Amino acid sequence: MTMLWIAAIAFVGTHFLMSHPLRRPMVGALGERGFLGVYSLISIATFVWMVIAYRAVPYGLAAWDAGDGVWIAATILMWIASVLLAGSLIGNPALPASGANRLAAKQPRGVFRITRHPMMWSFALWGLVHILIAPRAENFILCGAIILLALAGAALQDGKKKRLMGADWKAWVSKTSFVPFARGFAMPGGVALIGGTLLWLVAMYGHRWFGIAGAGIFRWV
Repeated sequence: MTMLWIAAIAFVGTHFLMSHPLRRPMVGALGERGFLGVYSLISIATFVWMVIAYRAVPYGLAAWDAGDGVWIAATILMWIASVLLAGSLIGNPALPASGANRLAAKQPRGVFRITRHPMMWSFALWGLVHILIAPRAENFILCGAIILLALAGAALQDGKKKRLMGADWKAWVSKTSFVPFARGFAMPGGVALIGGTLLWLVAMYGHRWFGIAGAGIFRWV
């Protein structure tokens, strides 16, 4: 369990350090491509370390019983997370790609009418779902690290994008919300709904490939 704590702190801490205070000196020393390579390598290494440490922890006692009611709520939340993730891949000005200012100048569509950080919220919801259905100490640590990284990272991203994109990001912030549905109910759009639902079904069924039967709707189907 101690190793899992250390790995989780390393996973979250290195992300924050490389994304913010260390980014500029690292880019200056390594160049943009070199920085991205090192960033990716460290991110993958710390994530794998965290997963290995997680799998080495013996199953602990559950904090509550994950009955059908909990599974239904978790399955719905996982569907929402899948829809947000699918929609976040299209027209997202938060992604590090050319044309971000142009995208931010447009009116929000699809999942961006729900939240301006759909990808980060999809990761946070994934973590919440897995805590709900497996409320053990090791899950609180691993999934908590992912939730913290996603939501704190999204908040820090707002400040970073404001510095990089200026008035365009300020305008995007004024038209969108950080918290999902904070500006009212909105539909995610057809592409996100279809793509997210397919991803949701494949992911639930795919648990069987890792020896986990009965995830999501396949608990009852």
